[in-house]
Amino acid sequence: MFTGVYNFIYFLISLTVSHSQITRLYSRFTSLDKGENGTLCREDFQRIPELAINPLGDRIINTFFPEGEDQVNFRGFMRTLAHFRPIDDHEKNKDPNVSEPLNSRNNKLLFAFRLYDLDKDDKISRDELLQVLRMMVGVNISDDQLGSIADRTIQEADQDGDSCISFTEFIKVNFYTSP
Repeated sequence: MFTGVYNFIYFLISLTVSHSQITRLYSRFTSLDKGENGTLCREDFQRIPELAINPLGDRIINTFFPEGEDQVNFRGFMRTLAHFRPIDDHEKNKDPNVSEPLNSRNNKLLFAFRLYDLDKDDKISRDELLQVLRMMVGVNISDDQLGSIADRTIQEADQDGDSCISFTEFIKVNFYTSP
């Protein structure tokens, strides 16, 4: 029992989240937990208005759930939310021998990449890119225009000629277009 508590405390410290932030997030977690069982299900997330109206809402919700799981506990909730924290200056100069924090630039890019990689094969195909573009723009752009956008995106990002975007290629594209 003590080992589990110790591991959880170590986990929370590794997120570098303040006590007040943890308290606030735990309060939010319990308010979402309509089943009052210490876990959240997809329906709990779907009741969040910002996710309900977001075209990528279901994709974002899925990131909270490990493969084959339909419930997430507070620890899993915190782990996913950690990706969204801004990077502090002391985290930028961190010991290179220690693994990257969940909110590192690389992990944030991996999180975004996984929103596009619908079949989880570690690459973004033209069809996956089209599906995500359709989710984001709805019927405001014709299929031909979306196809052109997808084709051009893949043409510009694909460096190995496989007509897909790998995570390495995704990083390179985002490195040159992001601060």
